Amino acid sequence: MVGPRYPKSPVPGPLMSGATRRSALGLLLGAPLLSACAGVQQSLSQFSSPFSSSTPPAQPAGPPQQATTAGTGGVKVAVILPLSAAGNAGLAAQSMRNAAEMALAEFQNPNIQLLIKDDNGSPQGAQAAAQQAVDEGAEIILGPLFAQSVPAVAQVARTRGISVIAFSTDSSIAGRGVYLLSFLPESDVNRIVEYSASVGKRSVAVLVPDNAYGNVVEAAVKAAVPRRGGRIVAFEKYGADRATPARTVAQQLGSADALFIADDGDAVVSVADAMTAAGANLRNIQLLGTGLWDNPRVYANASLQGGLYAAPDPAGFRAFSGRYRTKYGAEPIRTATLAYDAVALVAALARTQGTTRFSSDVLTNPSGFAGIDGLFRFRADGTNERGLAVMKVTQGGGVAVAGSPKSFGA
Repeated sequence: MVGPRYPKSPVPGPLMSGATRRSALGLLLGAPLLSACAGVQQSLSQFSSPFSSSTPPAQPAGPPQQATTAGTGGVKVAVILPLSAAGNAGLAAQSMRNAAEMALAEFQNPNIQLLIKDDNGSPQGAQAAAQQAVDEGAEIILGPLFAQSVPAVAQVARTRGISVIAFSTDSSIAGRGVYLLSFLPESDVNRIVEYSASVGKRSVAVLVPDNAYGNVVEAAVKAAVPRRGGRIVAFEKYGADRATPARTVAQQLGSADALFIADDGDAVVSVADAMTAAGANLRNIQLLGTGLWDNPRVYANASLQGGLYAAPDPAGFRAFSGRYRTKYGAEPIRTATLAYDAVALVAALARTQGTTRFSSDVLTNPSGFAGIDGLFRFRADGTNERGLAVMKVTQGGGVAVAGSPKSFGA
């Protein structure tokens, strides 16, 4: 399902007098920076696969948790998470809930109240939670986590004319009034292709897994490379057999100046080994990847040294996780920042945008917003765009070679 950019100094605009850190989450609305929090802001693949927010766990869920509230503000905001789901999903949901409540506590005098609902990890539970929340006066819904549950929530929300900010990585369920605040593969692909083209790497060989993630990456890379004036000289998908696709690509590497491998850490290492076994010298070509390369196995692999991948700058998550540990005595999951940013966003909009605070025009402001994981903006189709850094693989971890943007282009 899926670290970050903050403006260095506020530009003219509303500024909370008690904001004591520049690392406070700023929200860019047109020109103004709303530095409204007193103190805000491991690897992208820490929480299972890149589409781990798409499918609920197979294990039976526990009994549903009772709905609770946090905050006493006048603007009601639903937060729907699979709190009683089995395994990692339930643990992730609890971490995201903690982060949501942490954002509320760190925002100065927020005029919102969180209506926290457990969807039990199912579409039926999500629909019931959404109905309960809107009946209680929720003006916007944050969540759910699983892609299968988003349409059920959206159906309820649309009958009331309210927006949903969901956490799924499945862009196929985005749409009118349903926005995804998640780490989408498309942003990774666009950023790394843009950067590699800017340094003269325009002939790209591509290896992607034959799965849902690979399908998304395939569409993105086939659009991004020609858009940046490049060409794809070889393209292969792989399943359990990585040797055959690797041999096919290795035979065509002579006409490529970059090799793009989109997969998580373990798989990337296996593909790199298969390419080496097929006779490819990976030291002679620029390796490219996605944020899933932020993985200790990638950093430890000799063949992948110097590879470039797009990801949030990790500094923001480090700051966030330090404060989370202090408050909760545990490590946050990587996607806990999504819940934090969602709550901070709606709190700031509730403070500054009047009765249109959660309208589509406000949510899709082209200037976007700045959160723990850097710049992001919602597109009209419900997907998002993120401002990402370009990181280089070294034995000591990822090192930024190009910072995240300070603002979005047109």
